Amino acid sequence: MQILIHSADAEQWQTAIAKALPKAKVITSDAALEERQDADYLVAWQPPGWLFEEQQALKGIINLGAGVDALLNNPALPAGIPIVKLRDAGMADPMIDYVRYAVLHFQRDFDHYARQQARRQWLERPLASKAEWGIGVLGLGAIGARVAQALAADGFPVHGWSRHPKALDGVRCYHGKEGLATLLGQVKSLVTLLPNTPATRGIINAETLAALPQGASLINPGRGSLIDEAALLDALGPANAETGGGKDDGNGDTGRLRGAVLDAFAREPLPAESPLWRHPHVLITPHMAAPTPRGAALEQVIDTLRAWQAGEQVPSIDPSAGY
Repeated sequence: MQILIHSADAEQWQTAIAKALPKAKVITSDAALEERQDADYLVAWQPPGWLFEEQQALKGIINLGAGVDALLNNPALPAGIPIVKLRDAGMADPMIDYVRYAVLHFQRDFDHYARQQARRQWLERPLASKAEWGIGVLGLGAIGARVAQALAADGFPVHGWSRHPKALDGVRCYHGKEGLATLLGQVKSLVTLLPNTPATRGIINAETLAALPQGASLINPGRGSLIDEAALLDALGPANAETGGGKDDGNGDTGRLRGAVLDAFAREPLPAESPLWRHPHVLITPHMAAPTPRGAALEQVIDTLRAWQAGEQVPSIDPSAGY
């Protein structure tokens, strides 16, 4: 069995996989062409098109992450080869921490207190009850389900949405277009953890943002393609003054949307000219919400390679669905 690795840390993956599978030949994409083109399996993150064009015997691809959009959008991706993506692989815990922090940022008024600090203003605000702070989680896959149930365990009423019906303990689940509309009207914080597919691109748009209650907040640690950034900026209101400009409610909130915590964007890195950088109600992080821990991911990679080598079927993604 020959395994080809392509990632920014390919040598570390090569060492770990070779140790776990001592009979396999494990090489990186820096190897000579005559070695690369005979790979049985590709373990990769965002491989270039030329790597696919070289392959003569590829039988399977393991995507080193939960998001497969970059892989599926590669025009050189060969058809008919099974693709397995990482499912959770230790990413759920840091994702839960990120989303929990972002929810508390708004529920505990840290956004307001930051603006008060800039004005040297000492003013305690009434504490919002968790029981009245509805949270919507769009996307109930392996990671989204864990996030939704963790927030429910924290005492928040959690509403989850997926394309197809699901049931989760402690979470009120919705599906389909009507279910999404019902969910949006009940939440103060909306969390987007959907994959990037034709059905989800731009799902956070003028219509969905208008369906949120006045003063709701948006948290996106999922995919940048989910959000119409122009519609988001419009919902946030002007950013041309200390309070955000426009009609101020006394708390610095001037748009329909109170604020946003954003980790993923349509273009990354986020261009310096993007007005999101300068908006006082937006907190930006550089796609760091849930990095892939190599230890937990390695277990999934090795299990998949061993199953393929044994001729076993491994659950793979549906390219037409995008996940």
